[in-house]
Amino acid sequence: MNRVVASSIAVVLSLGLAPAFAQAPLPTPPPPPSTAAPAFAAAELERIVSPIALYPDPLLAQVLAASTFAQDIPDAARWADEHHNLTGAPLTAAIQADRLPWDASVQALLPFPSVLDMMASAMPWTQEIGDAFLAQRADVMDAVQRTRQKAQGYGYLRSNPQVTVSQGPYVEIVPVDPGFICVPYYDPYIIVEPPPPGFFIGGAVGCGFGVRIGTWFGPWGWGASRFLWGTHGFIINNAPWGRVWGNRGNYIHPYPGIPRNPGPRLPDRHVAVPRTPAERGAPRAGRMPAETHGGGGARSGGGRGGRR
Repeated sequence: MNRVVASSIAVVLSLGLAPAFAQAPLPTPPPPPSTAAPAFAAAELERIVSPIALYPDPLLAQVLAASTFAQDIPDAARWADEHHNLTGAPLTAAIQADRLPWDASVQALLPFPSVLDMMASAMPWTQEIGDAFLAQRADVMDAVQRTRQKAQGYGYLRSNPQVTVSQGPYVEIVPVDPGFICVPYYDPYIIVEPPPPGFFIGGAVGCGFGVRIGTWFGPWGWGASRFLWGTHGFIINNAPWGRVWGNRGNYIHPYPGIPRNPGPRLPDRHVAVPRTPAERGAPRAGRMPAETHGGGGARSGGGRGGRR
């Protein structure tokens, strides 16, 4: 039979005709999603955490928690961008009025459009860090500490008017003003290497951009989330975070003040006001953006991104 088929194809080709197929070959189906927990080596974990390792502890905690719901990040980033002009109480009211379906850990980052934008624009990385944190929380925390210790040892990471950096045995980064969270700007490749001759060490980590949280966001865990570095404990909203790889499909962390809205999503009740290119670019360069839209209600110390 194989010889007959081969002879037929040879005849067709000799006549200069393309062989006709009743049906095109079917594509190879993708492999089913893996249910096995990932296992990242120490060097890989340092690479994964390096873009956020120098974030203040409260912001780092919220980013790690939110990354375990990576599927929610793109929509949340879009919503945050389109509602960036709302701050404080008007922003929390909009979150609740729109009945947002994302986990509260993701909602906690809505005051930080630039952080959500970073996560949404690098979804493979966001998925990596979420998976790593679910499967290897202690190893992720250790990787953060190694990265901070390198940055501190080389002189890049130091206290400034926005954050206090402890000297050890664990390097903690704590906001000077608990209500104002700076978003550091730095090159993750630079802060883990010795400074080259003539390099200005003091300019390696910038804290020129930040967000004023205030008491409005307490129900989302701000002011009540922290690391217990020595025991690898992780506290979100004053409760131990119990979400791990094995229970990631059904674990529900306690947020007593946040209603759960499984969907479908209601139409937004606010006019979409996307950030301008200048407003998006300023935080990426470690600068405060100039708000051009207004409509955000009361602003304490400059509202979102308030100047200190």
